[in-house]
Amino acid sequence: MKLIFAIVNNDDSQSVQTAVTENGFQVTKLASSGGFLKAGNTTFMMAVDDSRVDDLIEVIRKHSRKRKQLMTPVTAYDAAASSYGAFPVEVSIGGATIIITNIDRFEKV
Repeated sequence: MKLIFAIVNNDDSQSVQTAVTENGFQVTKLASSGGFLKAGNTTFMMAVDDSRVDDLIEVIRKHSRKRKQLMTPVTAYDAAASSYGAFPVEVSIGGATIIITNIDRFEKV
């Protein structure tokens, strides 16, 4: 049995949760935030039989889309202009980060 953590963008969380449960997986949903963009994410925790891991990953993949977003990083000093300025940078967001670990013991009481 495996414990799967799937971290998805908040924009995709409802779609992922619905698809996961419709495919017979039980899920626990946690609010989380990323360290780089400091944006809201949702972390799903799921205990899954080894034989169904690939099925679950495919469901998550289908419902977690990547997209581009402009982000303004920390301001930088422009020596030529003698001023500070921030320049927008395009970054990819979305998709899913999936972490899979072994479960030594699992009980529902």
